[in-house]
Amino acid sequence: MRPSHLPSRLLLVPMATLFLACGGCGDDPSGGGVPLGEEQKGIATYYDATGAGNCSYDASPDDLMVAAMNTPQYANSAACGQCVDIQGPSGNVRVRIVDRCPECEAGHLDLSRQAFAKIAEMRLGRVDITWKVVSCDVAGGLEYHFKNGSNPWWTAIQVRNHRVPISKLEWRRGDGAWKDVPREDYNYFVNGDGMGEGSFTVRVTSTTGEQVEDTLPRVLDNDTFEGSAQFR
Repeated sequence: MRPSHLPSRLLLVPMATLFLACGGCGDDPSGGGVPLGEEQKGIATYYDATGAGNCSYDASPDDLMVAAMNTPQYANSAACGQCVDIQGPSGNVRVRIVDRCPECEAGHLDLSRQAFAKIAEMRLGRVDITWKVVSCDVAGGLEYHFKNGSNPWWTAIQVRNHRVPISKLEWRRGDGAWKDVPREDYNYFVNGDGMGEGSFTVRVTSTTGEQVEDTLPRVLDNDTFEGSAQFR
């Protein structure tokens, strides 16, 4: 579904806050994923990707430059949505992580057929690569997608359209204390007690330590709000 832009009277924080200092972050802002810009070595294979998968994104037939991350570096879905530059024997490609490869070991990326064709001959099937996580070229603010079945008493939020990988999500109501929302391996932050009725604020921390705050007017069911800020 297309993200909802909030009318001015329902403000998504008129001036969303982007914190460059990470005084409120946890001890490990990486969230367990692969650090941005750190070169990795491994292998690439390919599969019949659709853009959907373990990360719970919608299929993307118009954008199949996608890949599945190996299980160790998938890191309980911390890899979801990150962009990866890959250098292969005959070229390079940038992909977006949308899935998990259960049998793949660290360093291994399972690419869509379309992406694999950019770096090697298809007949090879399996090739050595170097790769690194990079910032995605995205426009607009973060997007907050509520899982089907979300309600004030059970709320699942997925952060989309993020330039750099997501480390954690917290929430609070009014001026209350920030509360961590656990992340599931299918790439949703799930509050088993729900966010309640009415507006609440979320704080999203990236793997670089930046933080964005947005105030959401209510819990949705299988729909998306577009936030008002983006990581640098």
